[in-house]
Order: sequence, then C-alpha cells, then structure tokens
Amino acid sequence: MRVLAIDTALAACSVAVLDTKIDEILGAETVLMERGHAEALMPLVEAVLGGHSGLASIDRIVVSTGPGSFTGIRVGLAAVRGLTLVTKIPVIGITTLVALAAPVLAHGDGRAVGAAIDARHGRVFFQIFAPNGQGLVPARVLLAKDASRMAGEGAIRLVGSGAQLVAAASHAKHEIVSGEQVPDPVWLARLGAAAPLPDRLPRPVYLRPADAKPQTAGRVERI
Repeated sequence: MRVLAIDTALAACSVAVLDTKIDEILGAETVLMERGHAEALMPLVEAVLGGHSGLASIDRIVVSTGPGSFTGIRVGLAAVRGLTLVTKIPVIGITTLVALAAPVLAHGDGRAVGAAIDARHGRVFFQIFAPNGQGLVPARVLLAKDASRMAGEGAIRLVGSGAQLVAAASHAKHEIVSGEQVPDPVWLARLGAAAPLPDRLPRPVYLRPADAKPQTAGRVERI
C-alpha cells in the first residue's frame, strides 16, 4: 500500500509518501512555518510525489485533523477533500496528539506518554496515552496546571510544544522528549495505513472555539 500523508495543523507543512509493502519512505518533506500553509501545501505534495501524476500510485491519503491552528487544520482537510473528490482515493484522519505520541510510544520504556500542544494563554491541548497506545483520557484543552494534575504524581514522558508548560506546572519529574514539536509525516502515514477505513471524510478536531469571533455590534438586519 502506498500512503500519502499531509499535515498542516501546526507550525509546519509536511508531506510524506510511504510504501508499506516494502516499508520504504518514497519521499518526505517538512517545512516549518507559522503561516502560508495554503500556498505551500500543493507544490510540496507535487514535489514529494514527483509530479501530479504520482497520485495514480497512491492507495490511501492521511491527514492530521487537529487540534492546532484553525486555519492550518482547514487547509489540510480542504486539500484532501479536493484530492479524494477527483481521485476517489480513501482518506483517513489522525489527530495531532496521536501523531505526536506514536513515535514516542514506539520507543517507549513502559511509561505513559502525554502529548501537549501549546494552545496559548497558559493552555495546552492535552491527551495521555498508555504504553500500549490506548488513550487514557479524551483529548481536551486545559490550563497547563490542570494538565499537570491529570498527568498525576508518577513521572511520564511529555512530547509536543506544550510539554515544557505541563512539566513546569507539575511537581513530578516528567521527561520531556525533545525534537518533537510537529507530527512526523512518515509516522502519520504509518498510523493511517494501520487505521480502518472510515465511512465518512475526516472532520476537524478543534477542541475550543476560535479566538477570532465575528462582530455583532452594529449588525444590520437582513431583509
């Protein structure tokens, strides 16, 4: 199976192609960016695929569904919906928290793993996973101090851009796994390859309302 993975949910635009039959990475690229995902994504997809015609060899598309940047999440989901509309290739959605935790769990030492993404204003998107990969609590957005309480008194491994915030709010000596701030697109592809095919297209995982809200003062009533 050849899998195309796309991630634009956080501060990067990432694409990878994985052939699971031979366990070979056919192409992978990650470009760190805070903005500009919409402009960068499709050229990156074409570059990693070796041109648009490379889509003909793809059996499955995987996309990160969030939590993360509202705009970034929408960019990735809109792109894969467009691709599947044209090609009929099935699409799998994987959350950013699962994608961050997976490689840490794969090289684990028997401890639980907490995936934490900085949600700003002292908050984190947070989820804890057992050593076998099972989510111990639902993903949610929390104050860092509340996330640290959820982690408990026993030391766990923390990964993601919010790991330091959780560790700083805790009395336990959690281990921060360095270098994992955005999902690895190759791991995203592996997770998508192993997941069952859904009966609908993936939906965004925001976990909170948008920071920007439409103005209501002075609204002109529609006739």
